[in-house]
Amino acid sequence: MRYHPHTEADVKRLLAAIGAPSLEALFSSIPESLKLKRALQLPEPIDERGLADYLGALAAKNRWQPPFLGAGAYPHHVPSAVDQLLLRSEFYTAYTPYQPELAQGTLQAIFEYQTFVCLLTGLEVSNASMYDGATACAEAALLGLRLKKDRRKVVLSRALHPSYRDVIHTYLVPGGAEIALVDYDPNTGRTDAAALAKAVDANTALVLVGSPNFFGVVEDVRQAADVAHQADALLAVATSEAVSFGLLASPGELGADIAVGELQSFGNGPTYGGPGVGFFATRDVFLRQLPGRLCGETVDIEGQRAFVLTLSTREQHIRRENATSNICTNNGLCALAATMHLAILGKGGLRELALLNYRRARYAREKLGKLRFSGPSFNEFVVAADAKAVERARAKGFVPGLPLDRHYPELAGTLLTCVTELHDKARIDALAEALR
Repeated sequence: MRYHPHTEADVKRLLAAIGAPSLEALFSSIPESLKLKRALQLPEPIDERGLADYLGALAAKNRWQPPFLGAGAYPHHVPSAVDQLLLRSEFYTAYTPYQPELAQGTLQAIFEYQTFVCLLTGLEVSNASMYDGATACAEAALLGLRLKKDRRKVVLSRALHPSYRDVIHTYLVPGGAEIALVDYDPNTGRTDAAALAKAVDANTALVLVGSPNFFGVVEDVRQAADVAHQADALLAVATSEAVSFGLLASPGELGADIAVGELQSFGNGPTYGGPGVGFFATRDVFLRQLPGRLCGETVDIEGQRAFVLTLSTREQHIRRENATSNICTNNGLCALAATMHLAILGKGGLRELALLNYRRARYAREKLGKLRFSGPSFNEFVVAADAKAVERARAKGFVPGLPLDRHYPELAGTLLTCVTELHDKARIDALAEALR
């Protein structure tokens, strides 16, 4: 297999067409001091078969086992049918189609995705997906500010995913919005209820909490909704571990106005942290302010059920700087993978998967002990673990979790540990032994 697209003759013809004497002349604007004066130190070229053997030998050095690491990207089993169906060539696009007469299959898949998101979140309308959970959170904050035009404050729980908070800060602060952080209760790991009530005032447009939050603790969403609504503010709930929807009450049931987060747990592996598939759902009354693409159902000229992109006047290609969002596409392939996985599971299968995650995590909590927080959790929790214990576990091939002092200096000596259906009793027992 050839990996170079042009012959020397091709290159000469291209250079002649643009009037350049050589390839080097194309880079004449780069100062000489910045140019590499030697050849790249690369191994000798090999053919495709040799390359496959070489990469196989490298892969054989891996000692793989499912990591006990979540923190926003979760290791779950993906049914083989998902990856097989994604190989179909018509699915290989990240973009929502403008020509419905050519793309009914893709549009129907997006419509089914939106339906699943509404069922999971307990809300009435969903967009066609967003880049990831972090951008979905930032768009939720912008939505709150648009709906409450005379208010400039967004209240965030400090137990919200730190990366989500960083992206929100990037989106909001240049526009002059105020961000107020509310600390977590050091005992339960939940957002401090008294501090939240104090932070929410007449200038607050939106309150945003994570549930389960970054510590894996399930928040009291109903209480947060009451606090927000008493101040005529909106409540958004972010969920990064979407399998929890199979067991916990939905954000909509508990009073949330907006539900955002990450669906990577369905159909998409962690893959070193991405890509993800952000979801965004809200109430019908806010439909006109919804960011991103929206697929709707209609009928064609023959009266047959059909699907189209709808309410596009909200979007950037029409409204420019007055658009609801600068995101003009969706994570189509990842959203399709999540849709396939959810369809394979069904309602009963999702509940069984969630229960399996919860029960294995409960066993792990009991086996590991030394829990840092007392609040209720799903499949993620914080345990005490000193640096030497963590290194011992890593030496035995484990990824035991995320050391939290990177984001929370006061939680030095703790690990955020995740347990899913991939972690059986033997693996959990081995991790507990390694951390002793």
